[in-house]
Amino acid sequence: MRKRSEPHTFEQRLDAQKLRLEHELARLPAGEQRDAVSVRIEQLHTAAEMYEFLMSRESPADTR
Repeated sequence: MRKRSEPHTFEQRLDAQKLRLEHELARLPAGEQRDAVSVRIEQLHTAAEMYEFLMSRESPADTR
């Protein structure tokens, strides 16, 4: 039976995906695929900013 890994937070998953894409970007030549990966990295950055903003607005009484 496999041991289940600890659950990762949303932020950790965003960071891991961004890091993976940055490594992929470094290996890609200029072109459409590289541009698409760059766009995806920017989307992950925006998602992280939105998440941070939403979490900062959450009141302590709302968390359970």
